Amino acid sequence: MTAIVQNLVTSGVFELDGGSWDVDNNVWIVGDGSEVIVIDAAHDADAIADVVGDRTVRAIVCTHAHNDHVNAAPALAERTGAPILLHPADRVVWDLTHPDRAPDGDLADGQVITVAGTDLTVLHTPGHAPGAVCLHSPELEVLFTGDTLFHGGPGATGRSYSDYPTIVKSIHDRLFPLPDATIVRTGHGEATTVGKEKAASANWPAA
Repeated sequence: MTAIVQNLVTSGVFELDGGSWDVDNNVWIVGDGSEVIVIDAAHDADAIADVVGDRTVRAIVCTHAHNDHVNAAPALAERTGAPILLHPADRVVWDLTHPDRAPDGDLADGQVITVAGTDLTVLHTPGHAPGAVCLHSPELEVLFTGDTLFHGGPGATGRSYSDYPTIVKSIHDRLFPLPDATIVRTGHGEATTVGKEKAASANWPAA
């Protein structure tokens, strides 16, 4: 059985560099009737656990460590027993939110996470954050991009630990070679496709 993708939108506050912004986050739950992974445990561990139900959570995968994507991760891990996985380059960002609780394991470029018989490959895509990653499933024809790529262009790079030329290079080198029909499931807002964003990228500011 092929895994299915479920979406939960949670609301809270993004905080960085002394500022705070109200945000709605996409939490992605990928799996079947018995096991799932959770991509970006944002804001509300109870709401995420309610959607998961009695299924086993194999991992809590962090696309990056900005607080609005990881603030519910420790509580969800405690509730489910699932390990929290983060790319080690984002530990400096993680520690801003959870200085006393380390992730349980590292994500690496090219690593394959399998859930419900479906493989998702980790793509290291720095720029929005140094350890930002995307997850690609050819079988599902879907790409989970966190805050690396949105409907309308790259993620924000105006704050600490981010860099615009780096995120543009990550998108062009790692994401745009994927099939144009690949559905992009983002960290905030509506979905798009690789092909749509590739076509629009000609209008992005020069890196």
